[in-house]
Amino acid sequence: MSETRSDGELLRAVAGDGDRRAFEELYRRYAPWLTARMRSRCSDAGVVDDVVQETFLAVWRGSARYREDGDVSGWLWRIGSRRLIDVLRGDGARGRLRQALARLRHRDEVSAEERVLAGVEHGDLAGALVRLSPELRAVLQATVVDGLTTREAAVLLGIPPGTVKTRAMRARRQLREALA
Repeated sequence: MSETRSDGELLRAVAGDGDRRAFEELYRRYAPWLTARMRSRCSDAGVVDDVVQETFLAVWRGSARYREDGDVSGWLWRIGSRRLIDVLRGDGARGRLRQALARLRHRDEVSAEERVLAGVEHGDLAGALVRLSPELRAVLQATVVDGLTTREAAVLLGIPPGTVKTRAMRARRQLREALA
C-alpha cells in the first residue's frame, strides 16, 4: 500500500519532475471540489468543465506557481475563479448586466444598476465613474464587473469584508446621484 502524499509533495513532484502520477492524484483530489464550487458560480456545465481543465492545465504547465505558504484549495480556487471571470467577461459585461436587471424588474424603485445601464446607453457613465474615488471604483470592479463575492473582493483588495460592503453602498449611492 502506498503512502498518501501531501498536497505540497504532489505539487513539488509536478513542478520539479513533471510527475504525471502526482498530477493525476492532485487532479482526483481537487477537480470534483473545484467543479462543484465553480458550478455555484456558473450554470453552464460546459464552461465550468473548460475552466476546471484550464486551471489544472496551468498547474501542469507550470504557469501557475504555488508558493507553499497557503492552502492548495484556495490557490486552485483563485486560478479557477480568475479563468471563469475571463470567460464571463468574454460574454460582455453589458449582457450580464441586462440579465441581472431583468430579474429586478419587479421593483418599483430604479436600482443603481439600472441607472448605470442608462448611463452606459446615454454616455454619462464614464464621467460618473471617473468622479468616484479609486477605492470605490476598485470595489465596483471586483463585485460588479468581476462578479466576486464580498469575501473574495475583500481578499483581492486586502480590506475587511465590512469595508467592501460599505464602499459598494457608497459607490452605488454616488452613481445613483450622478446619473439621476
